[in-house]
Amino acid sequence: QVQLVESGGGLVQAGGSLRLSCVASGPTFTTYTMAWFRQSPGKEREFVAVLSWNGGAIDYAASVKGRFIISGDNANNPLFLQMNSLKPEDTAVYYCAADPRAWRVSHSADDYQYWGHGTQVTVSS
Repeated sequence: QVQLVESGGGLVQAGGSLRLSCVASGPTFTTYTMAWFRQSPGKEREFVAVLSWNGGAIDYAASVKGRFIISGDNANNPLFLQMNSLKPEDTAVYYCAADPRAWRVSHSADDYQYWGHGTQVTVSS
């Protein structure tokens, strides 16, 4: 069973930066597509960024493009999300997710099999 653990969340002022990390453990974890999602109270979980297992494909939600950077060490473990120029609307619980189907680079939460418990990011105005 793959386990994902996020860290790095916290409280930051608007315009500030945070770096989230996601560490995976469990069975062979070398060809998983990895992604970040976020969820605010009363809203559905939304896609933030995705990184293919070999780094060949990267994509971002329009709302974070140009401000956030997804990256990973060897086989995307750990996975990172560098968040710059943070805005109050970025406030959410951020989740790391893994899809064992390496051929797929999806924006849909339904396509991800493994999830972390999330880390809270709060941006004050």
